[in-house]
Amino acid sequence: MQIKQFRYGADNFGYLVFGATRAIAIDAGAVADMTDFAQEHDLTIAWVTNTHLHPDHTGGNASMLEKTGAAFLDCTTFSQDQQIFLDKEALTVILTPGHTHDGVCFAGDDFLVTGDTLFNGTVGNCFSGDLEAFYHSLKKLLAFPGTTRVFAGHDYVKESLEIAAAIDPGNLDIDRYLEIYDPALVVSTLADELQVNPFLRFNADSMIQKLKQRNFSCDTEKQRFISLMEAF
Repeated sequence: MQIKQFRYGADNFGYLVFGATRAIAIDAGAVADMTDFAQEHDLTIAWVTNTHLHPDHTGGNASMLEKTGAAFLDCTTFSQDQQIFLDKEALTVILTPGHTHDGVCFAGDDFLVTGDTLFNGTVGNCFSGDLEAFYHSLKKLLAFPGTTRVFAGHDYVKESLEIAAAIDPGNLDIDRYLEIYDPALVVSTLADELQVNPFLRFNADSMIQKLKQRNFSCDTEKQRFISLMEAF
């Protein structure tokens, strides 16, 4: 199974995930680029779906469906661990409420498509208001191996790492992360995120000390995550 990233708008990303002959378009904003790529690689775009239903992620749906004749998979109807088969290879659905109530991510063999749940360097805003659900969603993603690649819904890397450096100025891994940042292909690993992403580093001593200094709750992982989201 392979994945191809497509930038559209100022900072949005959509993806084609594909096997030998069949592909699924996720957040298909870059309709022309995606269909051109599929044609060049003899791929049939069989499905169109989304990581959530915010309009900056769904805006390409109608055009992509009309252009390809693909079937639409409504992300609000997915179930946990549902599988979409691409030439015998399975793309697995992970329900990840938090940023929105309808958020989902997709797991390939060595990558995650994370939408606005997990960005490279930060996490999404909790528009759902349910920080506990958001915590459990991120824990699902963190259960994957550290080598798992993270393909997010936006390129917020520079802004996010500026915030991370302000929160944890002694973290030398932030400079290394920025050195390998490439706007032509924005990707990190879960191990990278655990080194620099402040909202995933709820078990790091430096983050726990910062929360204690500000009198935020930090007895459990869940409390620390919620406190980090509220504090920063």
